Amino acid sequence: MTTPTVAFDAAAIGEWTDPEHFEVTAERIAEYAAATNDPCPQHLSGEVAPPVFAVVPVFFSMAPAALSVAPVELLMKLVHGEQDFLFHRPIVAGDKLVVRAKPIGFEGRENGSSVVIYAETRTEAGELVNEQWMTAFFRRVDAGPGVGALAPGHKFDDALHVAEPVVVADQRIDEDQTFRYSPASGDPMPIHLDEEIAQMSGLPGIINHGLCTMAFTSWAAVMELADGDTARLRRLAVRFAKPVLPGAEMRTKFWRAADAEGSTSYAFETAVGADLVIKDGLVVISD
Repeated sequence: MTTPTVAFDAAAIGEWTDPEHFEVTAERIAEYAAATNDPCPQHLSGEVAPPVFAVVPVFFSMAPAALSVAPVELLMKLVHGEQDFLFHRPIVAGDKLVVRAKPIGFEGRENGSSVVIYAETRTEAGELVNEQWMTAFFRRVDAGPGVGALAPGHKFDDALHVAEPVVVADQRIDEDQTFRYSPASGDPMPIHLDEEIAQMSGLPGIINHGLCTMAFTSWAAVMELADGDTARLRRLAVRFAKPVLPGAEMRTKFWRAADAEGSTSYAFETAVGADLVIKDGLVVISD
């Protein structure tokens, strides 16, 4: 079947959303940590936010930014393709944050089209806390030739497979994970909560939130590669390859990829059985 060509709005590229304000509480941090089975004591106490909590303040800015480029009627075709965090410091309880987002580019392909969203989180005083690139993928529509910029690269080097991973983390997605994660994250998408709607969307059933799956890999990285110190995590990037179902047993493998002055990069992949569910994973840890 031919992929239909749909007009995306290039004039929206570079246009910021209105600033959103978000006050971070220890209770909200602790709820998010519990909803992602995070074992880090600082996260569970609500003192320091888990890395992927960074998406919570920007969540309601991302979709409007994507839909300023893509027609709103394509919303049900939207899936999360990639996510890339650049951390300047952790979010902590008591932070008063200001967030905004903008589309920076889009690209049409035969199987669908991607819109890249850039978001920044600052304190009310203007301190930059983190930057994010989210790639929204619209299935089975073609936006035509690319416009604007793509997200930074983080492709896995297949040559790393010849070596043994430095860390292997086994984790389980609970049967009720999506029902705990949804209120903790503020993500109400019905494909994570309603079996019938998920199947109507072409999925086998309720699927885990991609960012929840990413949160599992983040605390594995913090605990195993950064001695439990969230402040040492500088970058975390993934490409979501396949949906993860409740009850899934995941295995994440980390390989040492590169050394730089003051930091070490690790490439990783996450699998459920023989299927990769996260590809092109990258984590950068400061020394």
